[in-house]
Amino acid sequence: MPKHRLFNVRARAPLRLGLAGGGTDLSPYCDEYGGGVLNATIDRFAYAHVFPSKSGKLLFRARDVGEEEVVEPGAELNIRQGLMLHKAVYAHIVNEYCGGDSIPLTVSTTIDVPAGSGLGASSALVVALIEAFRSALQLPLGPYDVARLAFHIERHDLALAGGRQDQYAAAFGGLNFMEFLADDRVIVNPLRIRRDYLNEFESSLVICFTGQSRRSDTIIKEQVSGLQALNAETVSNMHALKQDAAEMKIALLSGDIRRVADILGHSWTAKKKTAAGVSNEKVEEFYEVAMKAGAWAGKVSGAGGGGFLMLMTDPENRYQLISELKAAGGMADSAKVTFDGAEGWTTSRNN
Repeated sequence: MPKHRLFNVRARAPLRLGLAGGGTDLSPYCDEYGGGVLNATIDRFAYAHVFPSKSGKLLFRARDVGEEEVVEPGAELNIRQGLMLHKAVYAHIVNEYCGGDSIPLTVSTTIDVPAGSGLGASSALVVALIEAFRSALQLPLGPYDVARLAFHIERHDLALAGGRQDQYAAAFGGLNFMEFLADDRVIVNPLRIRRDYLNEFESSLVICFTGQSRRSDTIIKEQVSGLQALNAETVSNMHALKQDAAEMKIALLSGDIRRVADILGHSWTAKKKTAAGVSNEKVEEFYEVAMKAGAWAGKVSGAGGGGFLMLMTDPENRYQLISELKAAGGMADSAKVTFDGAEGWTTSRNN
């Protein structure tokens, strides 16, 4: 059986909500002080589908954004243009594990949310792509390995600005307190939360897409610049974000959901001070609507500048909050915490 016949696989990786500590997973902060991030994966996913190509060509496709690239056999693969994530993962896998031989494949992806959502979708997509190839080739890669490889491809091969939490959230899944240390050391600590506490947390949670996607790299570069320059305010606010993550972990473990919301609000105030573009007029507009509709607190998930707001309210008020946000033009809904990380599986599809 030809080698490429192994590639009849699909994979998915969960997206995440950044609850607290986001930004402290950036270098040089985490290298100097150690980062601490609390995040939770939710029931939104990035999907990868990898199948043999009958045409003998390479086909890269992102169906959710309507993009497609065809690469002729033997043609040079430029990973810095177009569907960069698809091509970078493919190039790394064939060079590292397939002897550098080009394999005619169709690599197709979809994501459950719009681009620039702030839910770690790009990194989850890279993790899903790696998981699909891992499943096809039965590569001896555990969650830490998959996350490290995704980080390497994004931050080194493609030189994309960003932190580390997204790759580890997508690879591991669940509700985790993550520590980011010097020399690229990462420790993922799953939180064992009582079911009734988790139910109360989920029942108080609302996510809302602001209708405004954003590029996180500009915000992240400003944060990194402040850290490299040892800007006292930037460093101090990063310390506050890390402390918020530690305190929110304790609040969740003790079932103090109102305290979780208070910390969320405090963390949003600190986060807005780390870079000018973290918030904007549209974000503040939806935040004001949410607070008037009875939200306890909220913050933007991810680097900021748009994307998804995550909000907390009394569970009895959640329906009203969602209704008010929708009336204001937002795409609001509930979200459920998921506990499985990236998963790959084979399929009988043959095309």
